[in-house]
Amino acid sequence: MRAFTSQPRDSVAALGETRLIESIRRWLGSASPPAPFGIGDDCAVLPANRRRQLVTTDPVIHGRHFDDSVPARAVGAKLLKRNLSDLAAMGARPTAAVVSLALDRRVSVRWLEQFHRGLAAAARRFSVPIVGGDVSQSDGFLGAFLTLFGEAAGPRIVLRSGARAGDWIYVTGTLGGSLLGHHWRFIPRLAEGEWLARRVEVRALMDVSDGLAKDLLALTPQGTRPAIAPAAVPISAAARRRARDTGRTPLHHALADGEDYELAVVVGRRAGRAAFERAWRRRFPRLRLTCLGRFVSTDKIPAGSVDLSRFKGYEHLR
Repeated sequence: MRAFTSQPRDSVAALGETRLIESIRRWLGSASPPAPFGIGDDCAVLPANRRRQLVTTDPVIHGRHFDDSVPARAVGAKLLKRNLSDLAAMGARPTAAVVSLALDRRVSVRWLEQFHRGLAAAARRFSVPIVGGDVSQSDGFLGAFLTLFGEAAGPRIVLRSGARAGDWIYVTGTLGGSLLGHHWRFIPRLAEGEWLARRVEVRALMDVSDGLAKDLLALTPQGTRPAIAPAAVPISAAARRRARDTGRTPLHHALADGEDYELAVVVGRRAGRAAFERAWRRRFPRLRLTCLGRFVSTDKIPAGSVDLSRFKGYEHLR
């Protein structure tokens, strides 16, 4: 379904702002509570909470995060899920979200309806009330921007900064080839992140969204480098298919494609790894957890380790 229409009667301009907001409220249905805890006032009211609060924001932009080959419902779900992945990376759970739209006058009403119905379905699935937002006009641009509120799911939140020399590096799932569909079909690792945050062995977490080669830099302690054997990287079938089309190696796609939305996990060097891995398999028997290697001093990189500097990952504004 095309996001833009050449028929004025089918566009958001034919509705106008007031009727569009009324339609959005109807499309979201039970995913948006009644005012003052939802759409209808200048601000939404969030219930008081004694847990530590978290907030994150991410957009989906036509031509950047999706195109007309991605179903509109999937675009709405992706908007929420990519924000949920950020909460998962800190062991948190969602509490509420607000969505702002920047719409060219030619955006299709039918596309926008399906977008909101996909957003609403994902919101109900992950228990996230959509409590408000905004609509503004843009020229030649379509983007949706979601701000997600969350709370600590347990006694601590896990940061990126906890890794130390000698710590072990793990990753969930498989990596690479997201362009073939995973970038909108993924499931945010909320349950896994909450479980990991409760494990004393876990020192640091982050979600893998820009490519593991780049994202690992944010976890790497000063004076160390990740020592990863190429054979240890869990390469997806999609990455292997992409490699056949691009001429690059499957490893390149696994490390640099981005939008994997898996979790990179740092486990303390003195942890009982065998017990930790057994506990993972009992709790998440269908999701792979792979030990990639460990952080070592820069002058002690084992021969044959992956040179991550050769894999750029995704970087905005470059």
